[in-house]
Amino acid sequence: MKPLGPLRLGVNIDHVATVRNARGGDTPDPLRAARIAQEAGCDGITAHLREDRRHISDADIEGLMDMLSVPLNFEMAATDEMQKIALRHRPHAVCIVPEKREERTTEGGLEVAREENKLAHFIAPLREAGCRVSIFIAADKRQIEAAHRIGAQVIELHSGAYCDAHHEGRFDDRDRELEALREMSGFAHGLGLEVHVGHGLTYETVQPVAAFPEVMELNIGHFLIGEAIFRGLQPAIVEMRRLMEDARG
Repeated sequence: MKPLGPLRLGVNIDHVATVRNARGGDTPDPLRAARIAQEAGCDGITAHLREDRRHISDADIEGLMDMLSVPLNFEMAATDEMQKIALRHRPHAVCIVPEKREERTTEGGLEVAREENKLAHFIAPLREAGCRVSIFIAADKRQIEAAHRIGAQVIELHSGAYCDAHHEGRFDDRDRELEALREMSGFAHGLGLEVHVGHGLTYETVQPVAAFPEVMELNIGHFLIGEAIFRGLQPAIVEMRRLMEDARG
């Protein structure tokens, strides 16, 4: 199967804000990182406004809405507070993610099947406001079917288990997780969902996922921000895009 179209790169700038907040003050500025990412050729910016505001702030979201020339993918938990913020700003896309205060980062996909009715009512006003609704889920058929039923236009498959297995040298587990991502990308596309993938992707792990013809977007953040310390953010993004495009072939 030929790729369905060009593969987009969304750059998550959360951890620029993490570094800023560790010290306090205004630097490093996540909006500056977003500008550099745009100049480097990214297709969108992702930012997760958490309930505890541990990295991205409300002011960051306002600034991004004002200055971005590429789409904003607003990651958020399914809470009334976040729904109101999203409806006020009306970003291009909202991605509904699970959120626990004690976690360091998003640990897994959203449990859609168990909360189907609640989530269907939650996302309806967001769709009516013109936001593209994405659901961040595991590569699991049951969750994909539920995301489709509630009216999501996009799913983002959680690639963390695949990436963790690779970097820990558990290669049999890695291959199983990669096969699940491949199979479920095709399954979701067959239902009419647009397929994105994200979480934990690095230069070493991106190409097998980028080669899946149904995948239309990768969202990558922590690795790129870390790599930027050593080579600069623009070169880090340019290299990631090169690897993606080579894999897409």
